Amino acid sequence: MFCRNQTSRATVARGSAMEMEVKRGRFRLSVLEDSAQDCEVQRRIEREVRIREGACKLLAACSQRDQALEASKTLLTSNSRILALMTQLQRMKEAQAMLRAGRRSSNGGSVDERLPCTGKVALSDIRIPLMWKDSEYFKNKGELHRCAVFCLLQVGTEIYDTDLVLVDRTLTDICFDEPVIFTDVPPGFDLRVELYSCCVEEEFNTGFSTRRLSRLGSASSKKFMASLETAASCSSHSSGAGSPGGESPVLLPALSVRGPKYHLLAHTSLTLCHVQNSFRTHDLTISDTEDSSFWLPLYGNMCCRLVAQPLCMTQVVTCGKLKIWSESNPEDWRDVYAVLSGSDLKCYRQQDDTETALFTIPINKDTRVRATERDPALHTHSITITNQSGEETTYTIVTHTSKDTHNWMEAFWQHFYDMSQWKQCCNELMKIEENSPKKMTLTLKQGSLYHEMVTPPSSQTRNHLQPLNRPVSSEIQSLLSTYYNESY
Repeated sequence: MFCRNQTSRATVARGSAMEMEVKRGRFRLSVLEDSAQDCEVQRRIEREVRIREGACKLLAACSQRDQALEASKTLLTSNSRILALMTQLQRMKEAQAMLRAGRRSSNGGSVDERLPCTGKVALSDIRIPLMWKDSEYFKNKGELHRCAVFCLLQVGTEIYDTDLVLVDRTLTDICFDEPVIFTDVPPGFDLRVELYSCCVEEEFNTGFSTRRLSRLGSASSKKFMASLETAASCSSHSSGAGSPGGESPVLLPALSVRGPKYHLLAHTSLTLCHVQNSFRTHDLTISDTEDSSFWLPLYGNMCCRLVAQPLCMTQVVTCGKLKIWSESNPEDWRDVYAVLSGSDLKCYRQQDDTETALFTIPINKDTRVRATERDPALHTHSITITNQSGEETTYTIVTHTSKDTHNWMEAFWQHFYDMSQWKQCCNELMKIEENSPKKMTLTLKQGSLYHEMVTPPSSQTRNHLQPLNRPVSSEIQSLLSTYYNESY
């Protein structure tokens, strides 16, 4: 339990002139911030629209099924991002309208409103087991059923797709090994995982000729952006995040592009309670039946590793010079340079010598921190830190000025609030494996239609798409190069 000395901080009376001035200042700042955020969201929408147009052109130009599957995946991912961004933009505009309408209201929230820190969330090593019939897997009987599958991962407006994997009865699990990392995520996040499937035996017709590609230029993008604005203005309210697997307040204009179509096969949602520094199994909601051509015999479970790193565990919360007294050494005050980060308050001899700490004070859920009254002997306020886990230990901290004492107390309370919101993620620092530069380069080369259709493939290519077996015209090369530059 954390105790707070209410007399140690200044308060603002509700309805006073100072509170109204604070609210007016916050309103002016929020309007400026919202305008900048609107421009950023619109810029991201325009970029995704260009990628969408490029994917349509690529889909029309492909004569090989493998390239068409990849182009169709890019098209679906881009559509999902546009939906999420349009929904976010609509919510921002509604929030701005509500803020303007209530700017003169005196029933606002508290002046001291704390927000928890954000953090990184990583999902990796996805395993989705398959349940083939005995006659199909062991006896290898029946028609060979093959599907192309990938996962779409979404937190808010951050949407990523995995590599494309070809699945048939020779596989017992669908595996996506590469980690997907979301940044600037609040503790109340909702990570939606969607599994899409497409039957690769189905024939498709591109429906476009190479000559018609030149007609799909900037005019098409402008018409699509106009359609987006119309769709957004016709939506009276927003409810839920835009995603292909659920309802959305913003509807994209339909595209008459022929080619392979992906269908939602299964989905699930992961939240903070699912975060654990090990592998866990989660239930999948299957969205279709066995009669569908894109059907795969799923067990209904997904195994993965979901970890999180709050900023309060990876960054320095506050630091400075302190005098510390402890019960273990009651006759000596020690001058230290203290750094509050994660679950420790580390004390060093000097600021430029932070390799080895003199001692460390644990900061966790069993820690009590309070500010004491002004001590005539110390001529300043002090802070006491008491750890109740195991043998109770008390430390007394003295800063150089009363302002420093106030700043340290504020840092402690914000840190405690962050830890209370992120819960088990603050028990220990979870490890997030970043993509190595070598892996990133390999994935980028193999996952790009430009490289697959223009440059020769690597001999180590596995479960990736094969290049065209015919020469590519200069017109299509130019088109692919433009799409590649827009995408990356």
